[in-house]
Amino acid sequence: MKLSDLKTKTVEELSRELGLNPNNKALEKFVEMGLPSKKSEAYRYFYVEKLLDNEYETLDYVPRPIKEGDRIEVVDGIVTTAPKGMRIYYEVCEQIDSDHFDPLYYLGHALYPRTIKIEVDGDAELNLLHRFTKSNALINYRIVLFNQANRHSTLYETFDAEGIENTLVMYGYDMHIAQDSSFRVFKVQTMQEQNYSMIASHKINVAKQATTMYKSFDLGGDQALQLIKIDLGERAHIDAQHLLYLNAESKRGTVSQIIHKGEHSTSNQEAKNILDGDARGIFDALIKVEETAKDTKAYQNSKAILLHEKAYMIAKPQLEIYIDELEAAHGSTTGQLDPKQLFYLQSRGISAVEARKMLVIAFANAMMETIRDSRHQELIRAEFDRVFYANAKELS
Repeated sequence: MKLSDLKTKTVEELSRELGLNPNNKALEKFVEMGLPSKKSEAYRYFYVEKLLDNEYETLDYVPRPIKEGDRIEVVDGIVTTAPKGMRIYYEVCEQIDSDHFDPLYYLGHALYPRTIKIEVDGDAELNLLHRFTKSNALINYRIVLFNQANRHSTLYETFDAEGIENTLVMYGYDMHIAQDSSFRVFKVQTMQEQNYSMIASHKINVAKQATTMYKSFDLGGDQALQLIKIDLGERAHIDAQHLLYLNAESKRGTVSQIIHKGEHSTSNQEAKNILDGDARGIFDALIKVEETAKDTKAYQNSKAILLHEKAYMIAKPQLEIYIDELEAAHGSTTGQLDPKQLFYLQSRGISAVEARKMLVIAFANAMMETIRDSRHQELIRAEFDRVFYANAKELS
């Protein structure tokens, strides 16, 4: 299957070809928006056309009995293990966002109409591992997640793929964060061996007086883009932080829209980007304050360090405001490591590699330290070290 072959087809043609109901709302929306290209606003810096023009094997997503385990494990789009008592189902998604900016959000729903539904009971800490084992494949799945009101939960998300090649993963969440609750997401993804590419398209609804924390740690190389749309209700809050450490000929980053819909809603979005080799980092982020969002507070900032003359950062923070009663600010800076600081550290007997790492870690440290669980924090630090030293060895 070539996704590029879907470009000129009608809803009727696609419904026959894919075996879907012609009244499928997601399919209708996808056809209305069209297949993304370099002219599409959300994908203009990512070169998505090359991925869509590859030939992929499509998979049969047949649910299997879920075994008991200490974490949720999704293998090639199918849940294989979960903790005892965890409520996980396969259901038709009835709450699809009607105005998401990403056409692949709708294509993902159309191709995987029975989503993985996760209901988080009480205060919980979830570990979710995505494992990919198929080469030359399109792995496409959607996860719908609900938590409970007045509860506080954490999701720690990791990815694993070995021995595969030429695979495209399209997955994403529809998260519904309940009123007066808090939900924290820590996503850690290292892509280093050109095993697969990823397009992750998410939608997060944050209800009245709820708080959400979304922190992504994207390390290594390869091609990946996360596209996130977040709607904030009355007095809702989102704290979004994105750390990129890229090397080689990679293209990765975040395209996001944070929509303030309710009064007194607040958002804080920060991107820290460290680019080495011939890497391209992307931070294309919009904060929109609607007329109903009186007394909003919105802050957005991007900082980038370029470690190589070929490294390139695309930083595009944006504010779109339709009211006067608010506080808002945004900014962006791009630079290099301070040569005086590097010289000082090396004059004290520290190697060039260690001096670079110390300054890079100091830059990224504030974001890593926001993870309260010391075990998860150490895992992220260890993964950062592994990628950093592997790249330093290649460049030496």
